[in-house]
Amino acid sequence: MTTSQCCDNPPALNPAGGEGKVVDSFGGLTAYVAGAADSKAAVILISDVFGFEAPNLRKVADKVASSGYFVVVPDFLHGDPYAPENADRPIQVWIQKHPQAKLFEEAKPIIASLKEQGVLTIGAAGYCWGAKGVVDLAKAREIHAAVMLHPSRIPVDDIKEVKCPIAILGAEIDQTSPPELIKEFEQVLSSNSGINHFVKIFPGVSHGWTMRYNNDDAAAIKSAEEALTDMTDWFDKYLK
Repeated sequence: MTTSQCCDNPPALNPAGGEGKVVDSFGGLTAYVAGAADSKAAVILISDVFGFEAPNLRKVADKVASSGYFVVVPDFLHGDPYAPENADRPIQVWIQKHPQAKLFEEAKPIIASLKEQGVLTIGAAGYCWGAKGVVDLAKAREIHAAVMLHPSRIPVDDIKEVKCPIAILGAEIDQTSPPELIKEFEQVLSSNSGINHFVKIFPGVSHGWTMRYNNDDAAAIKSAEEALTDMTDWFDKYLK
């Protein structure tokens, strides 16, 4: 289910943002990249519906890169992020043009390009809309570690098929993936003893809190930074 929470507090997109750079083609897609290209560990970040130009997403990419990773943030939306001001294309119409199911196939050339440049371990993190791509990669053993943050439209059956270590970070106030669903994900993972997992529900925050927080809200910033730390720690555990 895609709810209004998926679109709350939209970012002011900035194509020139971040400490890294935008490349015209990485695995066939325009992408923001950060970190040392000769790193043996890489992380792919898959955006929410607002795309790869969101300033907070690029901040996350830069911070993950500072931990020693080569980070790729592909433009899986092909220059067409969701625009709340466009009344002719509400989210339910927009998402028909951007099905989550396409993420898996579009991510595979990204992974191939990373391997070509010498990367040995690859992780992926997905936010809201982007989480589906991560879980599909995890099901197919295309990555070595996965993180989903306030995931959207993830069926329980997908979690049953995960084949790599996975962390799931959810929000207490979330109509899209309520705590009850996140706990069900945890139960499924716990019953699959071969899959290492970490599941956490952040108190007092809403869906999208890791990306679309209020910069004047110290508590919101702290929660977003905590999620970033959890994500980076997870990758450090399984990619290094």
